[in-house]
Parts: sequence; C-alpha cells; structure tokens
Amino acid sequence: MMTNVQTIAAATALLGLGACANEPPADPASGNHGDAAPLGSGGDGGAEARAEGDWIPLFDGESLDGWTPKFSGSELGENVLDTFRVADGLLQVRYDGYEDFGGRFGHLFFDGTFESYDIRAVYRFVGEQCPGGPGWARRNNGLMLHGQAPETMGRDQDFPVSVEAQMLGVAEEGQSRATGGVCTPGTNVEIGGELKRDHCIGSSGPTIAGDAWVEMIVEVRPDRVRHLVDGEVVHEYGPVHLDERDGDAKRLMGDSGETLLTSGTISIQAESHPIDFKAIELRRVE
Repeated sequence: MMTNVQTIAAATALLGLGACANEPPADPASGNHGDAAPLGSGGDGGAEARAEGDWIPLFDGESLDGWTPKFSGSELGENVLDTFRVADGLLQVRYDGYEDFGGRFGHLFFDGTFESYDIRAVYRFVGEQCPGGPGWARRNNGLMLHGQAPETMGRDQDFPVSVEAQMLGVAEEGQSRATGGVCTPGTNVEIGGELKRDHCIGSSGPTIAGDAWVEMIVEVRPDRVRHLVDGEVVHEYGPVHLDERDGDAKRLMGDSGETLLTSGTISIQAESHPIDFKAIELRRVE
C-alpha cells in the first residue's frame, strides 16, 4: 500500500504525464471506481504500473494528508474549529464546534496545480446548516477548479479566484434546485463563444433531495470544462477567463493583463452546510 506522500506524488505525476481513457462510471456508492486497482497494487507497486485512465484517490480515508485549509480571517493551514476532518472513511465538513458561522468561509486545497484532468467526487449533504450561514449556502458546496494558489489569497478573502462546479441539494422531495451549475468567483466563462458575466449559471442537472449520494465528474481541460452528474452531462463551458472587474483577479493578472485561465488549484468548500465526501479522485488526461 502506498503512503500518503506516495499517493499525492502519484496523482501529480500521472496528471503531468497526461493521457485519456474513457471509462464508464461505476456505482457512485462504491469507494472504488471502474476496474482500477488500488494505488500500489500490481507488479511494480507504483504509479507507473497503473493503466492510463485509472482513478487516483486524493484522500486516504484516514487523514487530510495532501490537503491544506484556508479560511477567511485566518492564516493558511489553520483548520478553524476542526471544520475539515476525516471520520468513518469519509472526508467531512462539519460545524459542531461553531456557535455561529460568522462568515468564516473555508476551502480545503489539494496540493499542487493541475491543467488537464477528470475529477470525480461522490458526496451527500447531511444534517442542518450552521447557525448564521447565508440562505443560499444551505446544502451548497462545490469543486473549485482552475483556482488560485491558497498562499496568494488575502487573509480576509472569502473565495479563491476559480471556477466552481456547484453541488446543490434540497431538504425534501418536491422542491426544485438543479445541481451541477457553475459559479465564477473572480472569473468569467465562455458559452457558445460568448463571454458570460453572470456569477452563477444554472445547469440541466437533477434536483437532489435529502442525504442521497451523488456522483459528480468534471472534465477539466485548458479550453473547456464539462460537468456530469450521475453520468449525465449537465453543463459545458470554456475557456475560463479572469474577471478584470474583480480586485483579486486583477491582482493575479498583474501587468500582463492576460485573462485566460488554463490551469490551477483544486479545492472543496466550507460554506456552512455539512457534507460528506466518499471519494475524491483524479485521472490523467492527454
């Protein structure tokens, strides 16, 4: 079995090499996916022995090794009130230590930057929203992609400049709130060749009620991003651009004035509603 450090190194190396294999999704409730063997299995016991297109787990079910938290109002690396944790083999976002959310938006960054890959998350919303959380954040999380490096974020910055594949849910059947949309903190996206300046753009995805497990796969390329929910395409857009109207994005642009985003960090959110992740995995793409 690979160590946590080897797992992270394997993910980075495989994504850097690039290559694509189209694999049918497996049961979202399963912690493993497709026919990929666990990391470290096979004759050579390493990443080089894994076939192209294998899914690489980004957390080991025991720790947050390879991940770094950043909360608004706190220094990089401070896991405010143990919000991000691993328990029962799940990566969890929890607020039992909070009396009030207090605008402490958090993000958990996977180490490194990435350009061309698929990312798969199996998640479910649980419990009740933290007191003081904004109404829009109820049953709301997301995969933040093409993101800025956490060390470049301001101490009080709420969200990394990035593009978000939204995870949304509702408490009960009968409500309507499609998951799989896109939000754009500090960015804009092109759809059909037209630059969109809306902060959030809805998807054709399903409404997910209660604590059902959901599989989201996002195909991330330098020039396009595509969201799939439970195997169905629900959104497609790209390229992604920095928004020159946003102060944080403008700072990242610097003197070059270049807006095109083709790579960046990956993070998940803490926006005031508890969530479980059964799997977060990557596969290399050429």
